[in-house]
Amino acid sequence: GSEMDWLAAVAQLRHDGVYGVLITVSAVRGHAPRAAGAKMVVGADHCWGTIGGGNVEACAIERARELIAMGATEVEQFTSRLNAHERNRHGQQCCGGEMELLLEPLPPRPTVAIFGVGHVGFELARILSRLEVRLHLIDSREEQMDELRLAAITDGPALVQVHRVLLGEGVLEQLPPGSHVRIMTHDHAEDFALCDAAVRRTDLGSVGVIGSNAKWSRFTSMLTEAGHSTAEIARIACPIGASSIRGQPVITGKEPAVIAISVAAELLLAFDQAATATTPTTTSVNST
Repeated sequence: GSEMDWLAAVAQLRHDGVYGVLITVSAVRGHAPRAAGAKMVVGADHCWGTIGGGNVEACAIERARELIAMGATEVEQFTSRLNAHERNRHGQQCCGGEMELLLEPLPPRPTVAIFGVGHVGFELARILSRLEVRLHLIDSREEQMDELRLAAITDGPALVQVHRVLLGEGVLEQLPPGSHVRIMTHDHAEDFALCDAAVRRTDLGSVGVIGSNAKWSRFTSMLTEAGHSTAEIARIACPIGASSIRGQPVITGKEPAVIAISVAAELLLAFDQAATATTPTTTSVNST
C-alpha cells in the first residue's frame, strides 16, 4: 500500500523483481512544497511517498513511468518551475520556486531458476551466486539441498530462494515474467514435465534443458503430441551452453564446471538481450 516508506518500497520492488524509479528532490530554489532530500518511489501501478503533490509530482510520475516502459537504466535530471505563468499540463502551482528532481531507475535483477541442483546445477548456481541476480534453486533431493552444501551459493550477492519440492512445475508457473529457466533434474520425466510447463508460458526470458540431441528429438515429438506447435517448442534451447559467441566456437568439454561456465556465459548474453527477448543459438551437446 501507499503507507510504506520509500526505503521499504524499494525493498519490496526488489523482492518482487519489479521495475521502479526513485525520485529525489535534489535542489530547491525559492518556495517549494518539499525540501531537498524528499523522496518518492514510482512503480508501474503504485507510488509511495510524495515530493509535494500537484503538477510537479504528476509530471515526475508520468516521466518515471515512461522510463519504466523504456526499461531505462540511466539517472535523469528533471527541473520544474513552480509559478502561475507556467501553465503546466497538470494545472498551475504558485509557490514561485523551482525544484530539481533526480529520477533514478531501479531495474529488477534478472531472475534465474535452476531446476535440479546436481553436479552441473550446483556449479552453475555457484557461479551465478556471485552476480546481482535472483536465483531459484529447485530440487526434491535432501542431499542436494543440504544447507552446508548450499552455503557456497547462499553467501554471495545473489538473492537465493531454495525450493525443496518434489515437482518443480508449481514453482515454474509462479516465476516472474522474463525469468530465465534452466532445466537439469536427475529425472527425464521431470525434465519433460518442466519443458511442457515452460512452453505453456509465453513470457519467460529464455528456457534451456540439458541433454543430448537424441533426448531432445524425443522430447520434441512428445511435446508435439502434447499439442505444442513447432514455434512454441523452438522457444526451448537444447542442448544448452555458449557453443558459439559471435560465430566463434567456444567452451567445449563435459566436466560439470565447464558446462556450468558455458551455460553461465549463455545466460549473461541472455540478460543483455532481455530487452529483445532473444536467446543465443546453440549447437553444443550436453551428455545426459
